[in-house]
Amino acid sequence: MKLEEILNGINVIEIKGDVATEISGINIDSRKIEPGHLFVAVKGTQTDGHAYINKAIEKGASAIVCETYPDKLETNLTYIKVADTEDVVGKVATSFYGNPTSKLELIGVTGTNGKTTIATLLYNMFRHFGYKVGLISTVCNYIDDQAIPTEHTTPDPITLNRLLGQMANEGCKYVFMEVSSHAVAQKRIGGLTFAGGIFTNLTRDHLDYHVTVENYLKAKKTFFDNLPKSAFALTNIDDKNGLIMTQNTKAKVYTYSLRSISDFKGKVLEDGFEGMLLDINQTEVNVQFVGRFNAANLLAVYGAACILGKKPEDVLLKLSMLRPVSGRFDSLRSSKGYSAIIDYAHTPDALANVLGTINEVLNGRGQTITVVGAGGNRDKGKRPIMAKEAVKQSHRVIITSDNPRFEDPQDIINDMLAGLDQDDKKKVLCIADRKEAIKTACMLAQPNDAILIAGKGHENYQDIKGVKHHFDDKEVVNEIFANE
Repeated sequence: MKLEEILNGINVIEIKGDVATEISGINIDSRKIEPGHLFVAVKGTQTDGHAYINKAIEKGASAIVCETYPDKLETNLTYIKVADTEDVVGKVATSFYGNPTSKLELIGVTGTNGKTTIATLLYNMFRHFGYKVGLISTVCNYIDDQAIPTEHTTPDPITLNRLLGQMANEGCKYVFMEVSSHAVAQKRIGGLTFAGGIFTNLTRDHLDYHVTVENYLKAKKTFFDNLPKSAFALTNIDDKNGLIMTQNTKAKVYTYSLRSISDFKGKVLEDGFEGMLLDINQTEVNVQFVGRFNAANLLAVYGAACILGKKPEDVLLKLSMLRPVSGRFDSLRSSKGYSAIIDYAHTPDALANVLGTINEVLNGRGQTITVVGAGGNRDKGKRPIMAKEAVKQSHRVIITSDNPRFEDPQDIINDMLAGLDQDDKKKVLCIADRKEAIKTACMLAQPNDAILIAGKGHENYQDIKGVKHHFDDKEVVNEIFANE
């Protein structure tokens, strides 16, 4: 594609060189540059792409988009000066990959908890309806049934547009995508046109990046502020921020709730570790999910499917067929009569929701044992809060290692213990080895008890000093159960 076509609609300050240059690819990583590529020098959170312009030129870049020119300009290259390369990169990627969101319906799901579940269930439901569908999520990306491994909740703008372009070329009608706060703040979704947005909830998370809850909220809200008039915005009004999210959107607003009058109203009639009986808009449906938080997730799925034109009775039928997402309230039953629940809960609110659900289902018939840790090199402020939440709703707590990354696991455990008083600590064991912690929980469990293994969910690794070692909570539990 010619450079001038890629730059169409971009606010350019100055161009030095030939805009008729043919461009064969776009990159923000100089290591991935090939001859004929356009290099966009983005000022990232860790590094400044402007420092790698010469490296990109050495690798064969034909054109450079930058905010400031390098000291020496090569005569056979084209330089494009813009005010904000972070803002521009998504737009040039959209142009280069043929504006994929004009050929499919892209639905974004944002919020602290529930994004993966809602996006994945919508993907599964619309495949059941017979459509070719794309999924962009924390767990995995899919082009219909083809799995594409993922590294971030929302990929960088170039990877994202390339993926959406593939989806459009493969004939996908719908794409369901998790939209992280980082993606909004870093303009990774710039240039994309969304057909709809779904808000789940907002609680403390990612403050290592956003610093304040207000900044975190603002990032989420910006997503809805930028939705076009042709889109829909579906929001959870059980969350105090639900209507704040949509107050400035141009999109048509719909609401869902388990407590209040709303467009999509739900109620939990019966609950057990095997599933729930729900009332959704005055029709009963049995589902293979557990807990009020999952009832809210299913309401969002139901609402989005109805807004996208599906008949309510058909949507309810598909809901009854759906199964939980891997690592999200994944319940396993021991031959000794206790249950182990593996869940990705890694925020205080998610932990409180899952434990609340477990205790509701147990209804005093058994005890709750929680195995929990916290990630290294992330929001340290949530560590003591998570420990307190675990102790508040558990009979026993084992504090262990999660993904310590470059921190000492014991330092993370100590940060968690700082949230507990002396009475709290009487309930707590500290076992840094995660496998031993899970084994200990299983040894302590009695018939009718429930063990929550929180924090890692679908992850099949532990990140220790920059190396990902294979570790899967579910594998560990199944191994223990097989030897009981």
